Amino acid sequence: MITVPNSTERALPLFAGIMLLLSMALTHWVHADFIWLTGFIGVNLIQAAFTGFCPATWLMHKLGLPNERQLAQGK
Repeated sequence: MITVPNSTERALPLFAGIMLLLSMALTHWVHADFIWLTGFIGVNLIQAAFTGFCPATWLMHKLGLPNERQLAQGK
């Protein structure tokens, strides 16, 4: 059964995958310079792995999506 991501940790890979596929489609069908968006997504993923900070996760949290710890604590 497919479930809707209910935490930032589950929503982030979904968001990254959608953005990656969107950037590839834009590069293919709109303009080759959209390849820079694909590169930006990759660099951001690498940066997040080393620093632990991801702007997309920060935005999801600001929009009210809880993280796994908050879900476990019932907040």
